[in-house]
Amino acid sequence: MKAETVNVTLRAIEPEDLDLLYQIENNQQLWHVGATNVPYSRYTLHDYIATSSDDIYADRQVRLIIESDDHQTVGICDIVRFEPQHLRAEAGIVIMKPYRRQGYAEAALGQLAHYALSILHLHQLYAVVAADNEPALKLFRKSGFSYETQLRDWLFDGHNYADAVVMQRFL
Repeated sequence: MKAETVNVTLRAIEPEDLDLLYQIENNQQLWHVGATNVPYSRYTLHDYIATSSDDIYADRQVRLIIESDDHQTVGICDIVRFEPQHLRAEAGIVIMKPYRRQGYAEAALGQLAHYALSILHLHQLYAVVAADNEPALKLFRKSGFSYETQLRDWLFDGHNYADAVVMQRFL
C-alpha cells in the first residue's frame, strides 16, 4: 500500500485500548527511544486512561489511537512535552509490527500535524529519533520534518549509548 492510498482515523484512547497500551508501554525494545525505562502495571495504565482529562493544557500531552479504514487499531501517536509558552511539543508514533511499512505512519503523522496546527495552534512539532533508525528518519522527513541537529550519546539502552537526531516541523 502506498501512503497516499492509506486513510487513518485518530481517536481518543478508550478503556478497551488498555491491552494495546500495556503492550506498547511494556515493550522493552521501545524503551531506548523514549523516556521510559520501567514497566507499567495494568492498574497504572487503567488509571491513566480513566483520569486523563483529554486537555493538553492540563495533561501536557495527548495520546491518540491510530485506526485503519476497517477500524483495526494499527498503532498509537502522541503529542508530549507540550510547552504552551513556546507553542511546541514532541511528536511520537508507534505502529504495530503487522502494519509497518504500509503508509499508516505517514498518514497518521500528517493528521497529527494538522491537529497540532488547526486545533492546538502549535508553531512546531519536533521528534527525537535514534540516529541509526533509518526507517523513522525517512518517515519524519517524508512527513515534513527537517533534520536540525545530532545529539551525541543521547539514548541509552542499558548497555550502550547512541546518538539521536532532533527533527522539527514548523506548522
